[in-house]
Amino acid sequence: MLFGKLLPREGNFFELFNQHADRTVEAARAFSHLVDNYNDAHLREQYNRDVDNAERAADRVTHEVNRILHRTFITPIDRDQIHTLINTMDDVADLIQDSAETMALYDLRSVNDEITRLTDLAVKCCERVKDAVSLIGKLADNATAEAALKTCEEIDRLESDADRVMRSAMSKLFREEPDVREVLKLKAIYELLETITDKCEDVANVIEGIILEHS
Repeated sequence: MLFGKLLPREGNFFELFNQHADRTVEAARAFSHLVDNYNDAHLREQYNRDVDNAERAADRVTHEVNRILHRTFITPIDRDQIHTLINTMDDVADLIQDSAETMALYDLRSVNDEITRLTDLAVKCCERVKDAVSLIGKLADNATAEAALKTCEEIDRLESDADRVMRSAMSKLFREEPDVREVLKLKAIYELLETITDKCEDVANVIEGIILEHS
């Protein structure tokens, strides 16, 4: 009886994953609103704060997962998978904040169609990550596991779409933009936005590994 009381119980990791995914989607949507309202300085500042707040909330969830992980003896899935998943998810939130900060630090004067398209794909990827994460705790059900795999495949397709937009944007940038400073600014922003989708794909790969191991 004493051993049972001393043995750290399984933490509620799945709920924390869901909380983190929610905050990441909040950050992504706030960033999308920032892009949509970029010409309005007041709204741009407001949505920048929203991105920061969501990212900090996601950070707190990440710290909580890692804290509980170190205190929990028995975990619902492999410890390394928990650690890798939450930290890769946190990388997504960090990249969204980095994108907003870079646009402000580089004094980007206006957004173009390429930024809008990459932002849209990043938001969709984050939303699909949220969908996939919500299914992890129910993988014992074959239909749920299959649905999670299909969601991961959709994330892969969105990442491929972002790759194509990125290549086209870079080609256009180097062919048509005469100002070297603008080239450097836009190149950095394009790369950050495309990396958001890359990191979402990394999350999907971790989830696929969890599914295959527990199927």
